This record gives sequence, structure tokens and C-alpha cells, in this order.
Amino acid sequence: MARTLSASTLRTQVAAIIAGTGSTAAEAEQVAANLVLANLSGHDSHGVGMVPRYVDAAAEGGLKPNTAVKINLDSGPMLALDGQRGYGQIVGVQAMQMAIERAKQHGSCVLSLANAHHLGRIGHFAEMATGQGLVSMHFVNVLSRPVVAPWGGGDGRFGTNPCCIGIPLKGAETRPAAGPPQGGAAPSGSGDPHAVGEPGGQHFILDYATSRVAQGKMRVAHNKGERVPPGYLIDEHGAPTDDPGVVVVPQSNGLFGALMTFGEHKGYGMAVACELLGGALTGGGTWHRQPDTARTVLNGMLAIVIDPAKLGTQASFEQEARLFIEWLRQSPPGQGFEGVQIAGEPERQARAAREREGIWIDDATWGEIVAAGAKVGVAIG
Repeated sequence: MARTLSASTLRTQVAAIIAGTGSTAAEAEQVAANLVLANLSGHDSHGVGMVPRYVDAAAEGGLKPNTAVKINLDSGPMLALDGQRGYGQIVGVQAMQMAIERAKQHGSCVLSLANAHHLGRIGHFAEMATGQGLVSMHFVNVLSRPVVAPWGGGDGRFGTNPCCIGIPLKGAETRPAAGPPQGGAAPSGSGDPHAVGEPGGQHFILDYATSRVAQGKMRVAHNKGERVPPGYLIDEHGAPTDDPGVVVVPQSNGLFGALMTFGEHKGYGMAVACELLGGALTGGGTWHRQPDTARTVLNGMLAIVIDPAKLGTQASFEQEARLFIEWLRQSPPGQGFEGVQIAGEPERQARAAREREGIWIDDATWGEIVAAGAKVGVAIG
């Protein structure tokens, strides 16, 4: 049955299942902390509902526990790394820690990371950078069953291909809480803070799938028995539908439907850019084959990290950013809105609320998590 669990309880239970895939205790705790932080941030699509897929991927051999990032090139301001199919929550953090170090030393770092298993919420890596006063940009491709249709196309040809930009904001006015349960700083979670993203900063964190909505959100909607708004999906025949199940379970003819890109041709163009930068340029590869039933999800990521202090614009950057955010805040609320927000604020508000009130897990998702635990000999209640 559906239930509401505290973040600490959920971290403990998820860590036990991840350890069952062969991970060390430390790795399992870091992966669990990352997944629970996604739930706390309001992104259930990238949270603990991914655990069943991780268990299956490890059993397939496509996800390799206890695997560290491999350095193919380290020239200082440029890094070429291979995730070697390790947990994205592990190799992605290792890669970003290296990129942050190089950016502080050289002023910038271009990071290519190939062959990471599912990186999860990309905003997590931007939070690592902004927490250190750095700007970061991330372009990611997805090697899994293609679930997004190209603009003008009638079936899935690529993944949800996220893009993320993190910009540190110092001294900018924060939006007041608009009634409970909003406001407050993000909790730190458990384990190494770099492993779960730097909490507490009121930074600009733009993190979005280039599809109209993330694939995981369709899984959540399907599990809840919900329909979705028009324009999100096409069915297995290329016709519009509001049934999220068309991209979650095979239809009667064995085929799947597809997600649409956001912004029509503009989102499609960004999706292609993420595929070429995150996949082709990093060496991880692009999707150009028929779909299969594998549960493994591989990501490539191109990230650019910049230190404003080394650029020589630190003072003016902070001042201009603050003035612009304050200018945005002065806009009167539009109809149906309480006021202007900036990217990253909804996540911080969700963290405060869910840390206090708990994380709700629907019945279908919880059943899948329990079944995943049973596959690795871990019983959770």
C-alpha cells in the first residue's frame, strides 16, 4: 500500500537494496542518499523509484557496482573520463570533484564523461559546482530504449537528453515562503555532502529534460493511474494520447509510444545537441539501433565548469546577478501565480516540506521496490 516515509528511513532501506547488488556499504549509502535527495527535491522520477531498474541492470551486467571513474586524459583544464558503467551517483560525483578542482586551479575545465550508468538528477552536479562558487553547464545523452520522438517524427528515436546550467548567486534576495510548507534551506542528507549536492545555497539551478517531461515522470503517473496533459505523448501509431502507459509498458502490438520534445523544433534541436555533445563528443556513443529490452541506462555528459574569480569578473558578476534577480522579483504576480521564482527554488521548497512531512511513495512504486529487494535477498517493510 502507499506510504509516507522519513528521508532517513528511506535512505536506510534503499541502501540495503543497493548493497544487495554488490556495492560496498559506503557506495550503497551514497547512491541511496542521492536518490532520496531527488525525492526530497520533488523529482520522484529520479528518486527511489529507479531502484528496481538498478537491480535489474546490475543483474544484466550493464551496471557494475564498486567501479570508479577511469582517467583517459587529464591535461589540467580538460578531462576525458570513462565511467566504466559504474553507478552514476558515484562516477558522476568523482568526475565533478575533479572538474571543480581543475576549474579552481585553471579558471575553467571542460569535462567529458562517457559510459556512466544512470547519472540521476543532473542538477545535483550543478549544485556541487555552485556550492563552490562556480558556474557549470551540462549536456547529457541517454543510451536506453529511445522514448522521445524527433520533431516531425512518429516514434521514439532518442532519450530524454537533459540539459542543466548552474549559476551561483551571492546576496540575491530570496523569495519569501508563500505559506506552508515552503521556504527553508535544503537538508544535507547523509554521507559526503558532495555526494548529494551542496545544500543550502540559493543558486540558479536550471535542470530539465529536453523531452516535454521526463520519462520517469510518466512512470510515476502510470503507477498512480493518472492521465497527462495533451501534447506530451504520442501512442504506438504516432497519434496523440494522454495515457502515460504508452511509454512505460509495451502496447498490444509490442510497440511503445513516445514522448514529445519541449518547445517543438527548439527542444528537438537542444535534444540533438545533447546527443552529439554528451554522446558523440565524449566517446560514449549515440543511439542509432533498434530498441531492446535491456534495463541498463548509460549516460554521457559534457560539462563546462567556470570560476568567475579567475575570469576577473567576480565582483561585477555578483552585483549584476543580484540586481537582475531583484529586478525579476519586482514583477507583479501574474494571474494564477504567487510571484516570480527562479530555477532551483521549487526544489529547495520541496526539500524543506518533504524533510519535515516525509516522502510519499505510491502503492505500485513501493511494490516494485519491495520486489527489487527480494531479488537481492533484502526484505523491507
